[in-house]
Amino acid sequence: MSLKKGMKVKVCIGRDKGKTGEIIEINRSMNRAKVKQVNMVKKHKKPTKENKGGIISLEGSIHISNLKKIDSVKEKAKK
Repeated sequence: MSLKKGMKVKVCIGRDKGKTGEIIEINRSMNRAKVKQVNMVKKHKKPTKENKGGIISLEGSIHISNLKKIDSVKEKAKK
């Protein structure tokens, strides 16, 4: 499947099944992608001089085989 940054996709497997979003980042070597506001994980950050520490939420990566491309005209998931 040819997925690119900025494409609309739908998650078909996992705890975020049925959610849709836009691809932010793709890692082709590991076959994984990050989708906007999907698969959110908590990350503990240590405080530094520049940044305040605490718990922040980030997008986790999802395997490409668990994503379906959405047709922009019909808003339906394609294989």
